[in-house]
Amino acid sequence: MSKAVLRCLAVGALLVGSMVQGGENARPAPSADSLAKRVDALWNVTWTRFYGSDTHLFYDYLTSYEPGRELAHLPTAAEVARQFPNECGYGTGMEDGMISAGAMLALIADRYEVTKEEVLRAHAYDVYRGIRLCATAHGVTGFLARAVCREDLKGIYPNSSRDQYTHAVHGLWRYVHSPLCSSDTKAEIGVLLSAISDRMTRNVTAENNYDSLRSDGTRDTRGISRMWNVMGHEAARLPMIYAATWDVTGRREYYDLYRKYIGPAVEQSRMIGDRNPTYALLQMQCSLELLASLESDQGLKQQMREIMRGVAQRCAVRAASADREAPKLDLTAVCTDWRTGEGLGSKGAYRKVWYNIRESGEAAVTELMAGKESFPPEQRDLFSRALLRVNADRVSSCGIFYLQAAYWKARKEGLLD
Repeated sequence: MSKAVLRCLAVGALLVGSMVQGGENARPAPSADSLAKRVDALWNVTWTRFYGSDTHLFYDYLTSYEPGRELAHLPTAAEVARQFPNECGYGTGMEDGMISAGAMLALIADRYEVTKEEVLRAHAYDVYRGIRLCATAHGVTGFLARAVCREDLKGIYPNSSRDQYTHAVHGLWRYVHSPLCSSDTKAEIGVLLSAISDRMTRNVTAENNYDSLRSDGTRDTRGISRMWNVMGHEAARLPMIYAATWDVTGRREYYDLYRKYIGPAVEQSRMIGDRNPTYALLQMQCSLELLASLESDQGLKQQMREIMRGVAQRCAVRAASADREAPKLDLTAVCTDWRTGEGLGSKGAYRKVWYNIRESGEAAVTELMAGKESFPPEQRDLFSRALLRVNADRVSSCGIFYLQAAYWKARKEGLLD
């Protein structure tokens, strides 16, 4: 990271601190009880409105607050079969199922470390069942679908992405290392991760332009499934998958693949672009967290920790930006049906609402993954405001998953008690 970039980050952090802490704009700190109550309310909403008990998946947004109508916009089996409106299912509400599942597993693992609630065992297994469905419903060994159609429990959009694999593998790895995971489930996860890794080995080749390929075996034309020869924030994804598989199965072949890629991946991870979205920085952090925890080479481990701290600094600026934008938005809005309205379109008004909530949580999680020293008081204040400005009864964005994830990670570090 260049000195100029570091200076900019330092100035941004100082500005954040001055806005939050100083002068007549200073605000009293919210009570721990008020934060806990809000998180409990968001937890209940997550399972009653965003979760499908048939697929065991969490969906991206709501189009109604009417009971039973919250997810009425999800694609039909016929729409999925003809890849309508696109081969990824973008905008339909089932495009990020594996991202959300991975985030939820990590959230549950952190919450259990704080609370030791036994009921979390069943919740974690339910989330795992959703990932297992996305890995098996289509019959393509090693392919991880974004989500599965609720109508027939087998239909998928054929184009996944490295982002889906990143969060799902990270979440499974966190689950395996949690007391919530049984030995039988750990063995199942080992089989699932081995299938994913083996498919990567077969497909991620120079001949395929390092593409992991779609479910039908064709090339991904968007470039979102390329696993090597990628940008800096994506370089650690492939070795992370191999490292997780080795860690869970103990099989030497996956360790050797992890060692093959880890050195170049760390070097490339230093070259982070300035315009990467916050969700991409979180995914980078997930990859580096897993790799750094398993790495035995102290030099590489230290390099990864340094990179993670730099990523956290970038997200401190993102958190401040989301905080400034939030008052301009109606955070209680619901999305329109993608068939008849703007849906989650990148140029639509709702997209800003949906992502503002999500970015606040993503930024905080990313900072906390670098260690509690990367989440100073001014960032805790920004996060607390983001959490408390969301009305649990009137929130339609899956961003609430990340707000909860940040809360429990901070609690685990003793920062919000």
